[in-house]
Amino acid sequence: MTEPNWDLYRSFLAVLREGSLSGAARMLGLTQPTVGRHVDALEQALGMALFTRSQSGFIATDAAQALLPYAETLESASSALLRAASGMGRGEDAQLKGSVRVTASEVVSVEVLPPILARLRISHPGITIELAVSNRIENLLRRDADIAVRMQRPEQDVLVARRIGNIDLGFHARRDYLERHGTPRTWEELARHALIGIDRGSARARNIMPLLSALEGGSYAVRSDSDLVHLASIRAGLGIGICQVRLAGRDPALARVMPDLLTIPLETWLAMHENLRSNPACAAVYTAMAAGLEDYVNGN
Repeated sequence: MTEPNWDLYRSFLAVLREGSLSGAARMLGLTQPTVGRHVDALEQALGMALFTRSQSGFIATDAAQALLPYAETLESASSALLRAASGMGRGEDAQLKGSVRVTASEVVSVEVLPPILARLRISHPGITIELAVSNRIENLLRRDADIAVRMQRPEQDVLVARRIGNIDLGFHARRDYLERHGTPRTWEELARHALIGIDRGSARARNIMPLLSALEGGSYAVRSDSDLVHLASIRAGLGIGICQVRLAGRDPALARVMPDLLTIPLETWLAMHENLRSNPACAAVYTAMAAGLEDYVNGN
């Protein structure tokens, strides 16, 4: 079998994600016939049908679904290679140019990282940050990202990991909500309030749910698995919910509720693949993020 080139896999991924040749062509900036030829060539090279053609679009076969994670690994490796190459060069100026892919949770990406990255931008304007907003734990070994902010200790030995500290979570509400409805002092009183809580629950959220067993049967104003929705709902005065203590402390309109009864510490780490230590752009971003996150955790 002649090994297919990367362009064929890239078109395969685009068609699978878009469900049509036209959508894949727009995504890739290619013509529709070119994408069609790539899919045909890959099917011929692999000796299997990857899509069922219909008037409504291209439907992935079981074989295509089975090949998807391998194609995504190729995609990640290709992107990582380009990012690594962009951070290399000759001369001092070239060393701090390039793209660095960072992954962090919704709240950290939206509420915590932007001012840190703004300061980084002043020092190193040649660095471009690719921010992957995800509550999933991205695979740094597979190079889905270069640097990750994680709420648990990394387990792989080949990662450079730095413990930032604990980010505490607690119950909060708008002060005017509490003025209207009263401030709960016990779990029983809290259960009678409008609550902002978890819907189906991520793996991390499910670890928290046993701590909230006293609220089973409570009245919920909003349920969502998005931490950003929780934070926005608390800020809007919809009820009482859980958010980062440090974030709430920045907003004079918010007050913490029952701090003696519930504090959830999230151990926070910054991780990077050890092979990226020699990449000047990655090293600069890692150093800046570590300093910025430590300032945030310590209230500076």
